[in-house]
Amino acid sequence: MLSFNGNLKVYVALKPCDMRKSFNGLAAVARNTIGMDPGCGAAFLFTNQRRNLIKILYFDGTGYWVVAKRLEKGTFSWPQDIEGGRDKITLKPTALAMLTDGIDLRGGLQRPWYEHC
Repeated sequence: MLSFNGNLKVYVALKPCDMRKSFNGLAAVARNTIGMDPGCGAAFLFTNQRRNLIKILYFDGTGYWVVAKRLEKGTFSWPQDIEGGRDKITLKPTALAMLTDGIDLRGGLQRPWYEHC
């Protein structure tokens, strides 16, 4: 599990992204689609079409980090654009940790394929 400062802003790209992108490509998505400066100190969260892979882009003041997680089974509980027309939402760092741990953010339940033996 990743741990971020409690004051960290986390921006979630609601639309799927091409996961072949890395540092420069994800920074371009943050800038052009989300409308934020990728060097602002926030974390940017992206997923693929199948929602079984996520990437986090983060600038720590000295350089960019790209962190990825791919699920062996199942999908991430990805936030939906229920109002329509939005490209991003924000999450608290605790919600980011829950999402990466397999917690369904809508119901607060851990999906069964994330249970540990």
